[in-house]
Order: sequence, then C-alpha cells, then structure tokens
Amino acid sequence: MFETILDEEERGQVGIGTLIVFIAMVLVAAIAAGVLINTAGFLQTQAEATGEESTSQVSDRLQVVSQSGYLASTTDGDVDHLQFVVAQSPGASNIDLNEVSAELIGGDGQQTLELSDAEVNINIFTGTGEVLTDTSDRAEVSIALTSDHNIGPVDAADNLGYSLTEGDSLTVTFTTASGATTTTEIRIPSTVVKNSVRL
Repeated sequence: MFETILDEEERGQVGIGTLIVFIAMVLVAAIAAGVLINTAGFLQTQAEATGEESTSQVSDRLQVVSQSGYLASTTDGDVDHLQFVVAQSPGASNIDLNEVSAELIGGDGQQTLELSDAEVNINIFTGTGEVLTDTSDRAEVSIALTSDHNIGPVDAADNLGYSLTEGDSLTVTFTTASGATTTTEIRIPSTVVKNSVRL
C-alpha cells in the first residue's frame, strides 16, 4: 500500500528558505488586511458624517408660516419693515434663530444679515430662549428696512436702506446653521391703503 523510498534525494524537504517565504506571505497578508480594515472603518465614519450633514441640509430648515409688511405711514405706500412668523419644518432638529441668516434680494440690491443683528427683532412665542425645539414652536422675526421704523431694541440709525413701494418685490432667503435654506417672495400690492399689508 505504501511505497518505500530508498533514494534519499527523492524525499520531500522543507528548507529554511521555504519557511522564510511562508512567513513573509503571512506578514504581507496580515498587513494588507489591517490596511483594508482601517480604510473600511474610515470610509464608514466619513459616510455616516456625510449622511448626517446631508440630512441636516435638507431637513433642518425654517418654515415661513406667515409674512406681513408694515407701512411707514398711512399716507404713502412705502413698506418700512417686514414681519415673518416662522417655525421648524417637519423633521428638523433644534434651530437657534441667532445662528440663522437672511438674504434679501430686490431692486435696491442684495443684503445679507444675521437674525442676531441690530436690524432684526426676534419675538419667540414658544420654545426655549430663541431656539425652536418643536414643530409647534413659533417665533416672530421683524426686519427693519429703513430708519423710519424702530422695532423694539433696534437702533433707528441701523437699517438696510431698502425702499419698498407699491408694486415692488423682494426675495428673502433664510439659511440655518446647517445650511438648509427657505426662500419666500415678498410682493407689495399695486395699491396699498392700510397700515399693515399681508404679503
């Protein structure tokens, strides 16, 4: 059943060279596996962070519930400040209004300001401080367009220099700290007869 090998030269041998090659292959495979595992872990962490940021940029935005404009006087149609009621969009995380910016684009040019600036007055109805924590929270944001109107703590010397008259339009974009944006358009009616106009 078993053949007896009498010639010593025909016997299998494991030399030191073969052993060194084997150990080297094992080490290379272990190092390669470690690199692959580390790379996979890094990519997973990066993918999770990217997913969270992408979700925040989509969901963590403000929702404009209503918007109004107030006239400087009952004798002319110039709107001297805007008033927005804002809330969290569905699925949004907590939104700190002091970290929200507003970009105004109209006939008088483009202006970007933070809601914490002097031209803006925040009156929070519900929530914690000036942070919206729930979709039921509401906050009133007033933006002074000219120095003719003083909205609470706003210095009359601080204004955006906008002049909105009958028939004018203005685009307002609110951007939260996560980069999510909400755009609304203000259109002044061609005929204004009241001291407060719904826009």
